[in-house]
Amino acid sequence: MTKLRFPALLMVAACALLTTPARAQLQLNGAGATFPYPIYSKWFNEYIKVDPSVRFNYQSIGSGGGIKQITEQTVDFGASDGPLSDEQLNAAPGHLFHFPTVMGAVALTYNVEGVGTGLKLTPDAIAGIYLGKITKWNDPALTKDNPGVKLPSKDIVVAHRADGSGTTYIFTDYLSKVSPEWDAKVGRSTSVNWPVGLGGKGNEGVTGIVKQTPDSIGYVELIYALSNQLPFGDVKNQAGVFVKPSLQSVTAAAAGYAKEMPADFRVVITNAPGADAYPISGMTWLLVYEQQKDPVKGKKLVEFLKWMMDDGQKFTPELDYAALPKAVVEQEMAQLAKVITTDGKPLLEK
Repeated sequence: MTKLRFPALLMVAACALLTTPARAQLQLNGAGATFPYPIYSKWFNEYIKVDPSVRFNYQSIGSGGGIKQITEQTVDFGASDGPLSDEQLNAAPGHLFHFPTVMGAVALTYNVEGVGTGLKLTPDAIAGIYLGKITKWNDPALTKDNPGVKLPSKDIVVAHRADGSGTTYIFTDYLSKVSPEWDAKVGRSTSVNWPVGLGGKGNEGVTGIVKQTPDSIGYVELIYALSNQLPFGDVKNQAGVFVKPSLQSVTAAAAGYAKEMPADFRVVITNAPGADAYPISGMTWLLVYEQQKDPVKGKKLVEFLKWMMDDGQKFTPELDYAALPKAVVEQEMAQLAKVITTDGKPLLEK
């Protein structure tokens, strides 16, 4: 099957909006993560066919912005690739639910002349590059695992996110687990003080830096590397195996967590055990208030979430995301039934 890449997807979505007959429509507003933006765009376009009365306005501004806007209640739903901390949850004016949507891979993409996909990257090499300790492409930390690959003696240009980002949370959580030095000096967060590098806004911005800058490296959600035809590396996992980012290797990373998913779904699946697990994998969430002030919007949002957990999951492979495990979906459906109006009426029809 030919995969529909992101730029073409947006064109399809735009055409669908232009050709849909005018009628009374309700708009659901959301903001946040760029990591899942391609699949969210696909879902919003497909859901028009299910319920033509609903439209979505989603701002792909990064997880930090999404958390801010849902906390301030300026959107109907937020989106984040990093689970909210207890402090962030307590800052919200109501009880926020985390609803997992898909899982994906954060790929290390690069622009080095003559070097294609499959460059082998160890945890030490990745941490060394982002700490500013490995500065040349022909450093022994890179050449020793890549015999036969002609790595130049050129400076490595490091790219990272400039905005608050769940993709950054996944990446820095991984680095904190594999590098004690990174954990002590930088740590994990949606926004960190980067030791080195150029900042780009969104996955789109980091992709743009890598694409336009020779000898650069950056971290992006896998679909951004694929749709821009950029190479990406195989990362050495906890089992000592170099693994390519893919929906299969992300599914393998999540396998152990699916059986022991916490009730609030706040779990990070980086550096997972298993020979087939891609170590920089992440789950992404929609953030929804338990009590919905607008019962009409609340009902439409709940109906969309139910569709997303069921029929919507079949669209994930064509955009290289991993579908949610069935056990997680069942757990989510139980949580969805707890979304209510301010007077306590459930919004999910049985």
